[in-house]
Amino acid sequence: MKLASFALNDTPDVARLAFVIDDTTWFPLTEACQTAGTTLPLIPLTIHHAIEAGPDVWHELARIAESLASLWSSRSLTTSTKLTPLDLGALTVLPAVQTPSKLACLALNNSANVDRIVRGPSHPAVFTKPLTALVGHGSPIRLKPHYGRVHPEPELAVIIGKRATDIAAADAYDHVFGYTIHNDLTSPTMRDEDSFHYRAIHPAAEGDGEGIRYVESHVSYSGRYKGSDTFSALGPWIVTKDEISDPHSLDISCHVRDECFASDNTVNLFHKVPEVLAFLSGYMTLLAGDVVSMGTALASGGKPGRAVQNADLNKMGGPVSVTIERIGTLSNPVSRGRGA
Repeated sequence: MKLASFALNDTPDVARLAFVIDDTTWFPLTEACQTAGTTLPLIPLTIHHAIEAGPDVWHELARIAESLASLWSSRSLTTSTKLTPLDLGALTVLPAVQTPSKLACLALNNSANVDRIVRGPSHPAVFTKPLTALVGHGSPIRLKPHYGRVHPEPELAVIIGKRATDIAAADAYDHVFGYTIHNDLTSPTMRDEDSFHYRAIHPAAEGDGEGIRYVESHVSYSGRYKGSDTFSALGPWIVTKDEISDPHSLDISCHVRDECFASDNTVNLFHKVPEVLAFLSGYMTLLAGDVVSMGTALASGGKPGRAVQNADLNKMGGPVSVTIERIGTLSNPVSRGRGA
């Protein structure tokens, strides 16, 4: 089942939900459920309502989606029910989820380029992004000149289905609702500007008594260079977990203006979904609707030696697209405006 969030252009502040049959055929979920004669006491109005409703509601929605697809393919839907597809030109596609409590993103989680890591942890490393960074399929990524170099990062994203605290890896998939695509926009320019080479204060070494010592350190904070507005394109929809038996065998690619900058497979993710969810849930509670982005597809695409870091969107513009097998394509134009 594929579920997309949208807003009609004449009511842009009202999030709605649609069943996705294919790229161009979407049906409003409320009307589809009413037409199908569902037994649901409450039809979910938004993706967050649907996720939080739990497995019984998911199974009923999946039944309706399957019936809808069958009727549509047999060309008997509109004649038998009068239910018509949405006019995609009259709506705005919203981020796959709109109000997650957190976007938790994995850093350097691709074994295809493990030789680039001089020193790092053996466990998953994570940073978070604000929900104000979210933007949906088809909406512009907004850049300013002073952002400097900005490149895409194509990633598989996991949508959490229920609360997870201190879970075991063996139980991780019980907490997954589905999967979507995340373009984790990144500005190396802002990263460099926000980096420190400094002497960190530590307690005196053991045995040296009370006091302090200085340790030379390097650190950068991801607030601006990862979390600026529109730096998290998410969508175009969610594919529920029953449709993807193995999230670690999916081809993934990234294009800018029809040029391929990455062609990879999620098999190269170093830390897999069960391990990541178990690890994260030991430090931060994952809530229904949260996003866990699994790390960038880094294998080179197109010309030899090319990488996503070569795609400077502030110079090239867009559109920029990410395609993941069995999910779809997330595409966004790029708007380069004036800034400080």
